[in-house]
Amino acid sequence: MSETTIAFNPPRIQVPPHPQWPELDDAEKTALKTRIKRLLKEHDALLVAHYYTDGDLQALAEETGGCVADSLEMARFGSETDAKTLVVCGVRFMGETAKILNPEKRVLMPELKATCSLDEGCPAEAFSAFCDRHPDHTVVVYANTSAEVKARADWMVTSSIALPIVKHLKEQGKKVLWAPDKHLGHYIEQVTGVDMLLWPGACVVHEEFKSVALERLRRLHPDAAVLVHPESPDEIVEQADVVGSTTALINAVASMDNPEFIVATDEGIFWKMRQLAPDKKLIAAPTAGEGATCESCAHCPWMAMNALQNLEQVLLGGDNEIHIDEAIRRRAVLPIQRMLDFARQQSD
Repeated sequence: MSETTIAFNPPRIQVPPHPQWPELDDAEKTALKTRIKRLLKEHDALLVAHYYTDGDLQALAEETGGCVADSLEMARFGSETDAKTLVVCGVRFMGETAKILNPEKRVLMPELKATCSLDEGCPAEAFSAFCDRHPDHTVVVYANTSAEVKARADWMVTSSIALPIVKHLKEQGKKVLWAPDKHLGHYIEQVTGVDMLLWPGACVVHEEFKSVALERLRRLHPDAAVLVHPESPDEIVEQADVVGSTTALINAVASMDNPEFIVATDEGIFWKMRQLAPDKKLIAAPTAGEGATCESCAHCPWMAMNALQNLEQVLLGGDNEIHIDEAIRRRAVLPIQRMLDFARQQSD
C-alpha cells in the first residue's frame, strides 16, 4: 500500500487566467509565420513543441523541421539535432530538461513564466527533506519537476516510460519514492505492485475531470472509446478504454475503429489527433458537473502562454533564455540520461 507523506502540504497553486491573444486573420498569420521561419534560419534554431500547445505552433514546428512530441521525444530530439538554438514551446521544466541535456546550446522559451502545477507543488527543499527521511527508497521523479528536484533523483521518467522503468525497479527488489503526481504514481503502483511512497501533487488539468459527468457522457456516446491520461483521478482511469501517455492516446485514435473518442487530457492534443484521424469525432471529457466551475477547463493555462506572437518576440530579442547552475545540471542529467539509456535498450 502507498503512503502519502503528510509532513508537507503542497501550496495552493495560483492558476493564472488563460491569456487572451489577439485574433489574427489568415493574412496576418501567414505573414507572422513567414517572419518566424526567417528568424529561425537566422538563429540556426529549431522549434520543439509539446502536444498541448496551440495547433499553430505544432504546425510551425513540423513545417520547419522541428519536433512535436511528448516529453520523452522532446528530450531525445534536443540531443539529436545539430541546431545551435532550441526554442521550447511548452512549460518551463521542458526548457530546463532541454538545457540539462544540451548545455552547449542556447535554449529559449516564448514565456519563462509558463510553469506547471506539478512543478510548483514540489519545492526542491521540502522534497529533498522527504527523500532524506526515506534513504532506503529509489527516488523516481516525473519529468514535470524542476532541475533542482531532478538533481535529487535516481531516475526521471515520463508518462510513456514510467511503467517499464518502475517494473524494472520492482524486479530488482527496489522500493520507490515517487513524485510529484499522486494519481500517476498510484496508477503505476497498482499496475506494478511496487512498494511506493507518494508525494501529494496533482495536475490542475487532469484533476478536474468529473467521474459522474463522464458516466453521463459515455451513455450519450455509447460507441465512443474513452481515452485517459494516468495523471487523472482513479474514478476517471477506471472508466477508460485506454490509459496512456499523450503519444499512446494519439496512437489509439489513429488505430482504433471507434467513430468517436472521449478524451481526458489537455485539449491541445486534439490538433495532432485530428491530423492523424480527421474522420474521427473527438469529445473533451467533462471538467465540471452541472453548476460547477473549473480552473483549467481541460487546457493548461501555462501551455496557453505559448503563441506565435511571443515566439516571434523571443527570436527577435533573444530573451527568455534558460540558465541552470552547472553543479545542479551535472546532477540532474544523471537520472534523465538513465531514462534515455533505458529507453534505448528497450528499443534495441
